[in-house]
Amino acid sequence: MTTAAPTCSALSAVDEPLPGTTATAPGYVCLEFPSAWGRDVLDGTALGAELSSELSARADAAGVRIMFIRRPGRDVPRPSKTVLLARTEPGNAWCERLEVTDPAELLDIVPRVVAGPSPGLGEAVSGPTVLVCAHGKRDQCCAVLGRPIAAALQAEFTLGSTETHVSDSVWECSHTGGHRFAPSMIVLPTGYSYGRLDATQSAEAVRAAARGEVYVPGARGRSTWGAAGQVAELAVRDIVGDHSMDAFTVDETGAEPLVRHRDGRAWRVDVETRELAARPASCGATPKPVRPVIATKVTAL
Repeated sequence: MTTAAPTCSALSAVDEPLPGTTATAPGYVCLEFPSAWGRDVLDGTALGAELSSELSARADAAGVRIMFIRRPGRDVPRPSKTVLLARTEPGNAWCERLEVTDPAELLDIVPRVVAGPSPGLGEAVSGPTVLVCAHGKRDQCCAVLGRPIAAALQAEFTLGSTETHVSDSVWECSHTGGHRFAPSMIVLPTGYSYGRLDATQSAEAVRAAARGEVYVPGARGRSTWGAAGQVAELAVRDIVGDHSMDAFTVDETGAEPLVRHRDGRAWRVDVETRELAARPASCGATPKPVRPVIATKVTAL
C-alpha cells in the first residue's frame, strides 16, 4: 500500500513563518472569469496569446498584478464581467468596481491603475474585498483548502447580512503567490494577505479589515512592500500593538527597512535570510530549500 506524500501546505506549516511571504503588488486588476483558468492567468489559455502578452507587458509597466476572480460555487456565465481595481499604498489605498464586456478593455484600464487618487473608472468600493485562492490548476491545496473558506465567507456575509460592508465582496481568485500557505486570502484595497486561517479566523480577518484594522494571526504582509518590508512592519506591529491598517509605512531604500508610525515614531528593523530544509514549494514539485526572511532586531530611533 502506497502512502500519499504530504501536501506542500502541510510541509510548510511545520516550520515556515508567514511574515514576508505576500507577493509584492502595489496595484491589482482583477477580472471576473468564471472558468477555463490556465496554470497562469496570462499563459494564453483563457485570453489568448496575443491579448495575454500585451496585458502582461502593460501590467509590468504599471506595477500591477492581474488576477482572475469568480463567485464561490457554480460558475454562472454573464454577458458582462466585473473588474476590480485597487491600489494598496497606506493613506491612499482605494478600490473601484466596474463592468466590461470584453477583456480587451483592460488594455486601456491597466495603465491607469497607478499610485495616487482613484481614477474614477468605476464605482468606489468602501468596504473590504476578499479574494480567496482557489486556483486548483496551479496547486491542489488551493482548491481543496481554499474553496471551503470562500464558501464559508460567502455564507457568513450574504446579501441579507447586516454586515453590508462585505456582503457582496467575497470572491474565489487565481494564484495569490504561495499556495503552500493555503488557504490563502488577500484583502483589498490594502493588499494584506493571510495564510493558514480556518473559516472562523478568516471571518474575523474580514471584520477587522472592515474596522480598518489588521488581523495579526495568519498575516503574511502588505503587498505594497517587498519581503523585508513586510517582515519589518509586522515585527513593529507586534511590539507596538497598533492594529490600525494604515498606522505604518515602510522605507525599503536603505540597507535595513525603516518603519515609521504616523505619529512620528520610527524603528530600524534588522532582517536576515535563513535557510530551512528542502521541501516542494508546490505539490509534486522538486524539493528546494526554503529561505524565509526573519526580523532579528528592532531598534527604536
